[in-house]
Amino acid sequence: MNWSLHFLGVGAAHAVELGSSAVVLERDGKPLLLIDCGPDTLDRYVAAYGEPPRALYITHTHMDHIGGMERLFFRLWFDEQWRGRTQVFVHAGLVPWLQTRVADYPNALAEGGVNFWEAFRLVPCTRGFWLDGLWFDVFGTRHHMAGTSYGVALPGSFAYTGDTRPIPEVLARVAPGDELIAHDCGLVGNPSHTGVDDIEREYPESWRSRLRLYHYGSEADGRELESRGFTIARTGERLGLPAPSPLRPDAG
Repeated sequence: MNWSLHFLGVGAAHAVELGSSAVVLERDGKPLLLIDCGPDTLDRYVAAYGEPPRALYITHTHMDHIGGMERLFFRLWFDEQWRGRTQVFVHAGLVPWLQTRVADYPNALAEGGVNFWEAFRLVPCTRGFWLDGLWFDVFGTRHHMAGTSYGVALPGSFAYTGDTRPIPEVLARVAPGDELIAHDCGLVGNPSHTGVDDIEREYPESWRSRLRLYHYGSEADGRELESRGFTIARTGERLGLPAPSPLRPDAG
């Protein structure tokens, strides 16, 4: 069985030419889980797979990560074979923010009579969630306020940070072995995002071969990150992953 991460987009919020940061976990070339759904993500997903996502995980509720959910709502609602099938996994603490930002506007349809979440299967979670017999760990990250952003990891295979400042102590727990680590990183850090200096200062040198940096600001920024000895993820790229570990006793 082959596992991969397909990067639909790798850009920071302003880097529209790189696409909104989002990845798809693939198993034997087929999509299993979409992570984040920015303004252009649905188009890129459908172009790659020919249908909407069956499962979606939301890292946080900034619009460059959820701005495509209204279009996804319409795509699902008006197709009876898809209506109510797509699972949306989100940390329980983010549900009120997600509700406010995408689901609370009066009349999801102009004609009324439809609740936004009827188009989906909303699955709140805290420690993690089950999907197709696999346990995914959910972990807190450092992006703006505490409790507003969460990464996701498939034990033994990968960890995806979403937007974050450095979190070495967290990654040491959720990705302690050979897992690929997809990490937010631009040239210059700020109070909400990691910069390359932060990576060099806070992460062990031994992790460098496992890091794949995304959410950078431009193609030129990506080349600069490479010149510093790091590997960047590129839009449209598929990266092979280690196979997931057997389930831990505490999973679920």
